[in-house]
Amino acid sequence: MKKKKTNGWVNGFIGVLIFSGSLPATRLAVADFDPLFLTFCRAAIAGVLAGALLLLFKQKRPERSDIVPLIVIAFGVVVGFPLLTALALQYVTSAHAVIFIGLLPLSTAIFGVVRGGERPRLSFWIFSFIGSFLVAGYAFIHDGESSPIGDAFMLASIIVCGLGYAEGARLSRRLGNWQVICWALVLSLPLMLPLSIYLSPESWTEIGKPALISLAYVSVFSMLIGFVFWYRGLAQGGIAAVGQLQLLQPFFGLLLASFILNEEVSMALVAVNIAVALCVLGTRRFAHKGNSTKSLSG
Repeated sequence: MKKKKTNGWVNGFIGVLIFSGSLPATRLAVADFDPLFLTFCRAAIAGVLAGALLLLFKQKRPERSDIVPLIVIAFGVVVGFPLLTALALQYVTSAHAVIFIGLLPLSTAIFGVVRGGERPRLSFWIFSFIGSFLVAGYAFIHDGESSPIGDAFMLASIIVCGLGYAEGARLSRRLGNWQVICWALVLSLPLMLPLSIYLSPESWTEIGKPALISLAYVSVFSMLIGFVFWYRGLAQGGIAAVGQLQLLQPFFGLLLASFILNEEVSMALVAVNIAVALCVLGTRRFAHKGNSTKSLSG
């Protein structure tokens, strides 16, 4: 059991590293692509790859009872989160937007309790709320970067993404870890592919190389490969527990925003992320004790 939980944290950490590049890549992509096209195209590309994987490994089709959960997953992580973040990044920098990712652990943990039956200890919730409060507090009081519209889009994206993460981790017990995101992508493909074709740019010659590389990254890594590790980690280590690793994602995202986009990262921002990282250690310490028998980690 202990080895399984450790593997869950390792897989979850790899997933977080992959996801950390999503917002900087999206920021680059929306410079040349329409946010709607970017959302539909990345899902369509990932959906085609996911379908090929399912066929190659001859995976059994989901049961009828799995369709609604897969639709919820698709709504949360295939369409909702990518679209809302792409819209937000038209108003705020990726360095500002990535701070909101620190709220994802709390969102994921809450949905893990509601949908996964997990029951972390009170100490876990204290550290989780402190980390989320630090993130939200910085985002809303830091002058010069905040945008009401951009912040609203980011908050909405956190809610739908937390739901998609928790639902995917719960369903992965039956369908398998990589199979869950693949089926969610395939389920959305009949809608995503026609829409991406309809909204495709009139001239691709005007699309810069950074935007094209970013589209490839968010399609292959953010939409597919990252979820293979992430859902496996959540299923092995518990939704609420491993989900706290997302508190580290802003730190990695800020580094990428600084090096790739040359966005300014203040010392206050660094200090907030260090404090948040300490909260991750606290949640790691108290996450599993007191979980119910319904927990995914059990």
